[in-house]
Amino acid sequence: MKNDISIYGLVGFPLGHSFSARYFTEKFQTNNISAEYHNFEIPSIKLLPGIIEKTPALRGFNVTIPYKQQIIPLLDELDDNARKIGAVNVVSVVRGKTTRLIGHNSDVIGFCNSLRPLLRDAHKKALVLGTGGASCAVMHGLKQLGITPQLVSRTAKDGIITYSDINADVMAEYKLVVNCTPLGMSPKTEFCPDIPYEHLTPEHLLYDLVYNPEETLFLKRGLEQGATVKNGLEMLYLQAEASWQFWNADNAGLQTNCHA
Repeated sequence: MKNDISIYGLVGFPLGHSFSARYFTEKFQTNNISAEYHNFEIPSIKLLPGIIEKTPALRGFNVTIPYKQQIIPLLDELDDNARKIGAVNVVSVVRGKTTRLIGHNSDVIGFCNSLRPLLRDAHKKALVLGTGGASCAVMHGLKQLGITPQLVSRTAKDGIITYSDINADVMAEYKLVVNCTPLGMSPKTEFCPDIPYEHLTPEHLLYDLVYNPEETLFLKRGLEQGATVKNGLEMLYLQAEASWQFWNADNAGLQTNCHA
């Protein structure tokens, strides 16, 4: 490995086939960027400081499951979005007399910029299916876009409704539905969130963070009712590009807030 090559990477466990590794490797080759992208598959976030110390060329990395929240205590600084969301998926490594780790959230940028062109007057309220890490960024983004979100989970809690609470009246009130669960993801493509699809209309917009397969059963059932649908592939590309801008402090033109 040459000393002048910058290193970027992905921290998570397990990693398997990484979209980020493919995306950035192709980006570096296409643009003749002297950089490499490595997968850092670690069974404990406590191993991260050792990786940073042993990889002096590391300039930044993405963070995925299960460390988007676990990593926060190890960081020196959080940007505004990451602090409000409570989850980090991008870390800038700033080298100097000391090494500083700055946490960002590019998921919210990718989500907002992907969703915004599809929004219509009817989309004032949204059902957010799932309460995992991804839903935190989605909830934050929706609020910035002026949309009132409602979390949906299998278990009722304060401020959270269950799937059994979703009836015709709820579907009529919430014309945007965002799936933040892994239901329908390959290879288990025969599954979908348990909502009353028969009450969907052409005014509804269904957004699925899942992108493999391209058309999940959730989206297919929405299309059958005339709803507008979109998967999470563009969001993935947009958040990856936002990561690159964070790492290179090239924030000109990077919209970090999601105001409509």
